[in-house]
Amino acid sequence: MKDLKKRVIQSGLAKVCSQVANSALRLGYIAAMARLLHPEDFGLVAMVIAVTSFYELFTTAGLLLAAVQSSRITEDQISTLFWVNLLVGAVLFLVCIATAPVLVSFYGEPRLFWITMTVGFGFLFNAACAQHSALLQRELRYVELSIIETTSLVVGCGIGVSLAASGFGYWGLVGSTIATPAITGALLWARTGWVPGLPRRHADVRSLLGFGGTVTLNNLIVHLAYNLDKLLIGRVWGPGALGIYGTAYQLANAPTRDAMGAIGVVAFAALARLQEEPARLKSYFLRGFALVVSATMPITLFAAVFADDIVLFLLGPKWAQAATVYRLLAPTILVFSIINPTGWLLQSVGLQGRSLRIACAIAPLAVTGFVLGLPYGPAGVALGFSVAMTLWLVPHVFWCLHGTAVRPYEILIAALPPFAASVAAVGLAYGVAELWLDQLPVPARLALAGMAMGGTYLAVLMFAMDQKNFYWGLLRDIRGASPSGSVAP
Repeated sequence: MKDLKKRVIQSGLAKVCSQVANSALRLGYIAAMARLLHPEDFGLVAMVIAVTSFYELFTTAGLLLAAVQSSRITEDQISTLFWVNLLVGAVLFLVCIATAPVLVSFYGEPRLFWITMTVGFGFLFNAACAQHSALLQRELRYVELSIIETTSLVVGCGIGVSLAASGFGYWGLVGSTIATPAITGALLWARTGWVPGLPRRHADVRSLLGFGGTVTLNNLIVHLAYNLDKLLIGRVWGPGALGIYGTAYQLANAPTRDAMGAIGVVAFAALARLQEEPARLKSYFLRGFALVVSATMPITLFAAVFADDIVLFLLGPKWAQAATVYRLLAPTILVFSIINPTGWLLQSVGLQGRSLRIACAIAPLAVTGFVLGLPYGPAGVALGFSVAMTLWLVPHVFWCLHGTAVRPYEILIAALPPFAASVAAVGLAYGVAELWLDQLPVPARLALAGMAMGGTYLAVLMFAMDQKNFYWGLLRDIRGASPSGSVAP
């Protein structure tokens, strides 16, 4: 692709803007729902999502990524993949229905029956639009995808808040969960205008199905490893404790999740186009990695230090216990910001088998952390998770990068400046808050501490860490990639 650089920059900028808007929407939604509902309401839905999110991994069967990663794909192949996705979605819908009475029995909570039945419709909606999304991603049309995602989220959150405010309780959370994928699917169909043809027996999708199956199995193992904590807490400690833990986890994971969402999907699509150009692939990967850690590290450290104020401001006083969990999860989130981008590299160059083996190593380590911490409640599980992931960091990096164009020391070089700048900035912000802002209202204290940290972080990163050339060069590229500009060489 001759204009790959321009399209990657435009797509990345669109995704970043979209994710910033979506993050604000999600935080506003959580804050509104936290005041309208109780932790138990969140816990009831989390009990179901802990199981159905496992099923969700099979919705696209890895075929969306397979369609994006493939260097060439035909109309017959993508139509056949659409029908495979739809069949899988229908099966998962039936499995979800069959699961409803099992969850009622497992948790001893009859309200879970209709929640589970309703959530099942989401599998049909997601399956029906997976290949439409793949078509846009292959062409790096992330501006359109970003508009669709944000529009769907706005409407879905609005439906959820309206239901909760009208006295429907936890059904507000369920309604939002179903409405968002339904609206996304309708908009994707309308925007692409693509209507799938009939499936073809000779469409030669075997390699695509193999890639998708390996990716799905990898995601399955990782998902089980990272979500067994919620299942265990719900079973042992009940919906109230799970509501506290699950909501704290959502808030703590937001920086990494949103940065990955903004940069990761664009990076994967771009890296897949550069499989035969190792030097360019390495350059694109390291720049994307640097952007992720630069965005997530300062936010994660700030959130850990000011967890009490953040929880009080966003969720209210009845959620005070979530602050401890939020803070204890911070090391896990920092590790995620470093190890998750390596998945882009492995899968984009067809090393999904290695990624699967790594997932098999992570799973028992994470589960051990959960089990050891479970007797001590949500805070103990959070601590066990963070200890396990911190121990895993170095082996993960060396294993992932072995034999690739990227060397482990290059990851360290990329991550060290934002980490050092973040530590310095959060230390100053904490000192300012303790000395001069202690008597201020929570919103003002957070705003002023945030400004102190943000200014310090940028100054240290750009000048003390000598990163100004990298970021100013990126700004020049963004300006050059604007519709009225020319692409930087």
